[in-house]
Amino acid sequence: MQWRNTSLRYGFVSISLHWLVAIVVFGLFALGYWMVGLSYYSSWYQTAPNIHKSVGILLFMVMLARLLWRWISPPPPALPEHGRLTRVASKLGHAFLYLGLFVLMISGYLISTADGRGISVFGLFEVPASVTGIPSQGDVAGLVHEYLAWALVIFAGVHGLAALKHHFIDRDRTLVRMFGR
Repeated sequence: MQWRNTSLRYGFVSISLHWLVAIVVFGLFALGYWMVGLSYYSSWYQTAPNIHKSVGILLFMVMLARLLWRWISPPPPALPEHGRLTRVASKLGHAFLYLGLFVLMISGYLISTADGRGISVFGLFEVPASVTGIPSQGDVAGLVHEYLAWALVIFAGVHGLAALKHHFIDRDRTLVRMFGR
């Protein structure tokens, strides 16, 4: 398998970044959903949010790398059999996923730093709290974070179903290109 994308398929780096981000996003969603129900007396009450924040910061870095890689190695063009509506829907859907993920991560940062404290990433380094003066910062960012997380997970599910539709109903190469074939 080649490292870079070609006009026919995705390369190893793009495929790896795609699946890594997908797994991490769903994992963070599950962790976030679970941790909001923890009681103050749970042994995970402090640990789970710290893991969630640390992984979120690392995901932000991966997404920056993914954007850079997309610029270095552009994705293959739409398949010739895809109509105009499919091509437009694909572009808009991918834009929503990318933009939504960045807004989600920024809102998480704003929640975590609203009190003026930085975010420790597994004790390896700290991301400083550089934006702290927004009125109701934690509450507003919290609502954005919660609703956008749900929207992205649901939309990612639709994205997966669309890929399966292309594979099993349309019988085109949309899905297999993301597996390097």
